[in-house]
Amino acid sequence: MKIAYSWLRELVPQLPPLSELEPTFAHLGLPLEGVEDVPAPPQGVLLVSVTRAEPIEGTQLTRLTLDTGANGEKVIASGAPNAVNLPAGTMVALVSPGTALGDVTYGVRAMQGVESWGMAASAKELGLGESAAGLMLFPAGTAAPGTPMRELWPADHVLDVEVTPNRADVLSALGLARDLAAYLKLDLVAPPAGPAPSGAGEIKVTLPPKGLTLERDPSRKLRFGCDHFAARTVSGLTNGPAPLWMQRRVTLAGMRSIDLIVDTSNYVMLELGQPTALYDRRDVTGDQIHVAFGLRQGEVVKDLLGGEHTVGPEDLLILDGGAPEVPSVAEAFATAGQPKAGDTVLGIAGIVGGDHGHVRADTRDVVIESAHFDPVLLRRTSTRLGLKTDAVYRYERGVDPLLAPRAADRVAALIAQAGRGTVHPGATVVGEPEVPAPIDTTGDQIRALLGMHVDTAEMRDILTRLGCAVTGSGDALHVTPPSWRVDMAIWQDLAEEVARLHGYAELPETLPTLRVHPSNIGAEKEGVERATLRRTLAGIGAQEVVTYTFTSDEEAARARTETPTARLRNPMTADRTGLRTALYPSLLRAAQAHPKGERALIFEIGRIFPQGGEAERLGLLMRGPLAAATHQPGVAGDFRTFKGLVESLAGTLGAAFELRQLRGDAVPAALHPGIAGEVVWNGQGIGWMGALHPEIAQDFGLKGDTFLMDVALPLPGRAWAFRDPSRAPAAWRDLAVVTPQTVSYGEVAALLRREGGEWLESVEPFDVYTGEQVGAGQRSVAVRLVFRAAKTLTDEDVDPVMDGLMAAIRAQGWSIREK
Repeated sequence: MKIAYSWLRELVPQLPPLSELEPTFAHLGLPLEGVEDVPAPPQGVLLVSVTRAEPIEGTQLTRLTLDTGANGEKVIASGAPNAVNLPAGTMVALVSPGTALGDVTYGVRAMQGVESWGMAASAKELGLGESAAGLMLFPAGTAAPGTPMRELWPADHVLDVEVTPNRADVLSALGLARDLAAYLKLDLVAPPAGPAPSGAGEIKVTLPPKGLTLERDPSRKLRFGCDHFAARTVSGLTNGPAPLWMQRRVTLAGMRSIDLIVDTSNYVMLELGQPTALYDRRDVTGDQIHVAFGLRQGEVVKDLLGGEHTVGPEDLLILDGGAPEVPSVAEAFATAGQPKAGDTVLGIAGIVGGDHGHVRADTRDVVIESAHFDPVLLRRTSTRLGLKTDAVYRYERGVDPLLAPRAADRVAALIAQAGRGTVHPGATVVGEPEVPAPIDTTGDQIRALLGMHVDTAEMRDILTRLGCAVTGSGDALHVTPPSWRVDMAIWQDLAEEVARLHGYAELPETLPTLRVHPSNIGAEKEGVERATLRRTLAGIGAQEVVTYTFTSDEEAARARTETPTARLRNPMTADRTGLRTALYPSLLRAAQAHPKGERALIFEIGRIFPQGGEAERLGLLMRGPLAAATHQPGVAGDFRTFKGLVESLAGTLGAAFELRQLRGDAVPAALHPGIAGEVVWNGQGIGWMGALHPEIAQDFGLKGDTFLMDVALPLPGRAWAFRDPSRAPAAWRDLAVVTPQTVSYGEVAALLRREGGEWLESVEPFDVYTGEQVGAGQRSVAVRLVFRAAKTLTDEDVDPVMDGLMAAIRAQGWSIREK
């Protein structure tokens, strides 16, 4: 949240200088993400008054005659769209001749036959905001013509405060100032209150009943749709530019100044934290407003910016008196199909105003809406519609349920004051808002949780400074949180506030007491195994990635994996609607964004959520050469390299690794049908590895060969035993086995190990041959067999073993290559 330091200083006059204040924000749990120094406009930028605005024929320019004060009457040409038909007396910011903005110095120049004395500027040109859509406009009489803008818009500091989701109470100038004053024990000067209402208001308001059952989820009830609504009216106002001081604060907060009505609504939201909406009273039929669930499924609502949104019976709407009242969601569904006039929608509650009812340049009478809506309901609707406004940002975190009438009064006062309107003395306030419930605790309970000593009297003082009502005698504390602290619900919340204002730095440094319990023995095993696995993967050159566990039906279909069955009720985005059922799609996404482009070796250890369960997996992806070529070629990026890396991983972890070829229906849908194998780890099948299917690679935009491994965790272990190495030399034998080409090397190696006896130490292939000497469809695989025993093996020892091996080979229908 951005806010001007001068605004905070107005609310807390004794606030320390900013240089001393920055650590305070961190101590409060509200660290500053940044501080921007905003300079004042240059000395030559003057506030001047428009006396005439005339279009220049044949051009898109406007001739503005200006009262510049001491410099007399001057003329400029302006191409700004809002310069046309400016009312006399409107004030603008003029860059006088000889003034420099950035690298440009302005002077007198001829434009379409007009000697233009400087330039009228936009907020962006002056460096005062981001808006470049038109001139900065100010009300007549803001200051004497010729007053330097730097006197009215002085230099300031803009604080960018990081607000955690639970601290909705500080999403305003008042809330932030209140927290600072409580921490620093300073006086708080609250913003002026609006005119206190007397009597009934002119607008009749009806709210939906509480405890409605959702049609799509009968097990869940809404607490309320809207439990507090305040409405006031202002008549005879003149819309136009907002006062300069208001524009300044709104602009420094990162918002764009529009006009008096819009700026006032935004200003009060920034000041008090309560969003408001204003409607042209001409469109509020019968002076009646209904807050209701009441449109047909699929009804389209047009907002004030021209956007169209499809809403349904579970979306809360603001309707004018032309629409029948719909008291419940159930009735909304039951009456679906009965036509309701779309032009009766004043807005989607708490999110955006409608095209019908929005204020215009000729608006003279307005209805002010200030309400408290169900945060869960608004979050669900805004997410589904893709509308994330500043109002929703506050509502979904929790707005003060009692704040609505005060905000309506404040808006009415500011509009009437600046727009010369008349505030109706009465106000409409309906609903029974829920406020935070009292909490009972004790000083001992809080001290035990914090692990530090804080006197109960100090706890009372801290909680009182935060706005709580604290009673109870002795060590007992009966605390009623203020209405704006909707995050205070349990006694642990009170303990957190005591620690925050007492000072986290006061927490003592104590060593934890370690008690060995039988149930803790071996508790660290899983963590140690994962750490070792990560370290070993990094050792072979792989880089770990951590990705979202969310996916979508579309991504699952592209990756040819199981459609998500665990759905998110409130997805943040359309491409993250369910929990993933496989790990490798996340690796494919990461490979797309890998900084090394088409060269990547990445892994992830994460959880997947297939139908009816949850599992932990290890995924490994390789694409491209592993090392860039320098004076020598880089390490190749083919499947043999990928398999070699996995073998190296297994060797380092002391595991037996085997790859068994998969064919036909056994090949996973993600893999190339001809390059796929089952990963066998310490004798157990735990997953698969192979080349990514070309069609999936194309869908994910991955050019070149991509290889994947996906295995279950934890990796199977095996019993360890020590055996003295033999000092006797090994006996080697070479054997060429001829098999059909459909027989994998793994099958040959498995047979040799099974029949080789206890002396067979290793089997290593060293040659593969296909050709005339072995016949069509046949392949010769030459292997080296290494035998070793406690003694020196002779031919008489090894020959019988070789005879048995060759007999087993022939029994399989294979043969031995003689030459």
